[in-house]
Amino acid sequence: MKTTVVFTAFLALLTVTGFAQQTPQDQKLDTVLIASTRIDLPFKENSRTIEVITATHIKNSAATTVAELLQQVAGVDIRRRGTAGSQADLYIRGGSFDQTLLLIDGIKMDDAQTGHHTMNAALPIEVIERIEIIKGPAARVFGQNAFTGAINIVTKKQLKNTVSANFETGSFGQLNGSVTVGSSLENSSHIIHAGKLTSEGYRVNSDYENANYFLKSVFNKNEQPIEMIATFFDRKFGAENFYTTNPTFNEYEETQNSLLGFTTAFKSNRLKIKPRVYWKRNQDMFLLRRNEPNFYRNLHITNKIGAEVNTSYNSKIGVTGFGVDVSKIYIRSNNLGNRNRFMANMFLEHQFKIFNNKLDITPGVAVTYFSDFKFHAFPGLDVGYKLTNNFKLYANTGYTYRIPTYTDLYYADPATVGNENLEPEEALSAEFGGKYFSPKLTASFALFYRDASKLIDYVKVLEDDPFTATNLRDLYTKGFELNAGYNFTIANKPQNIAFGYTFIEDEVGTLNIPFSRYSINSLKHHFTGRLNAKVSNNINLNIVYKHAERTQGLSYNVWDASAIINLNQLEFTVTAANIFDADYIESGVVPMPPSNVLFGLRYNFN
Repeated sequence: MKTTVVFTAFLALLTVTGFAQQTPQDQKLDTVLIASTRIDLPFKENSRTIEVITATHIKNSAATTVAELLQQVAGVDIRRRGTAGSQADLYIRGGSFDQTLLLIDGIKMDDAQTGHHTMNAALPIEVIERIEIIKGPAARVFGQNAFTGAINIVTKKQLKNTVSANFETGSFGQLNGSVTVGSSLENSSHIIHAGKLTSEGYRVNSDYENANYFLKSVFNKNEQPIEMIATFFDRKFGAENFYTTNPTFNEYEETQNSLLGFTTAFKSNRLKIKPRVYWKRNQDMFLLRRNEPNFYRNLHITNKIGAEVNTSYNSKIGVTGFGVDVSKIYIRSNNLGNRNRFMANMFLEHQFKIFNNKLDITPGVAVTYFSDFKFHAFPGLDVGYKLTNNFKLYANTGYTYRIPTYTDLYYADPATVGNENLEPEEALSAEFGGKYFSPKLTASFALFYRDASKLIDYVKVLEDDPFTATNLRDLYTKGFELNAGYNFTIANKPQNIAFGYTFIEDEVGTLNIPFSRYSINSLKHHFTGRLNAKVSNNINLNIVYKHAERTQGLSYNVWDASAIINLNQLEFTVTAANIFDADYIESGVVPMPPSNVLFGLRYNFN
């Protein structure tokens, strides 16, 4: 769609007048407790690189999915092959899609089949309270898969007796609809969300039909609350050239992802115990030719059943965090076979505070056992020093790892062969940084380094050979990142501007192999900027800019924007993506959508 159409839509919006906007109030970041850690620490007291995307930032992001939202964070590389969350791979600080862990309310959503399914579990943004992004070595805190970082999506606690309906339509035949219900009863509360997203697609064989269902309930909330979360996401989408470059193939994929979890907490003055049980399921069906199911078809069904207990204890010498989680994984696949794996993890850390609580030191270790990879131990250390109430320096280091996926181990087709003798990937990572907080200004910087070995690549000696998974790549990664946000007013109306920049430099160990599939293509330069402008009492305008330059030289600039008009119970939105029609690719050979627009209408039945 031409750029003039997008700007015309915004001009139409900005001529509208109405009632005063009711802007949701953010919880102050210095009081936010990071939910993904065992030791409860306010956001600004953590001695790690952590970013928090709040509910207000989500609303003013011009994003319609979690994948689009995370693309606005410097150092987080979302590489999409499809739109509306059909398929997106998650990278942090130059790691691979298999090296980043996603959590939902602290529940690990790793998939044993492949990291390609990580973002299948991403929630609708309507039910998200905030997103915690932990960058750097995180195996000591979360275990395997948190090789380069982790992202924890925290859902809303409750919506008091509200019903909201949302309808959107726009370019490429997009039709989206959803209903979100909140109910607060005497001894329980419930959040229910159901949504459907469809599109004809922006190119050949890129159509999709996605359904999202979410339920969160708190029972017995006046005595011993028990929290239940249940999700089901069903996605059907054309996958043109997602995995091949053959023009005769019309690839197609269907995925299902579901989660059921129960959590409670027992608290006293010094002790907190938080037990949890959960079941996670993922199903993936792939057709190489959409209209010929018998030509080539893969079907994988993965189930993970887990239980964990996390505790923290306050004493005169500090806070001790301890956790144990065990899980069993079952996979049934016509390609990977029928397999199972038992996993057990033990976590121990203790935070000391000295010099009038200005210096904090947190050593810790994770010990893991896998029925097919035996025992591994991964120690780490966090150190922080508070120079003032608003400014803190910190450093951390740790060993991290990732065990091979079942695709790495057992996948087989005419062009690709797994290797059941693979070993876990390993790395030693370190970072040094600082962060500043005030009501008007937030700013941070970080220098980071990672020395990784035994990285899995698919290689071959002769051109006619299949690619074979092999532990042979060493990779040295170093870089730095800067982030800043500033709050100000114009005509007594609040405004916010923020930016982030990440630089990554990779040095690859010598391979001496003629053919390698996984060339390094990190975001060497990644800049993001966001302006949230309150134009009038009832109109918010949001502008987002993203610059990316990859290691192999490809660079692009993308501008997105949204306008929100709030008329008490009624809300109008216009979201414009890729306003200046940039021609770019995020993954493989799949071009991203041209300039497009989405119109939305939301009504709150209060």
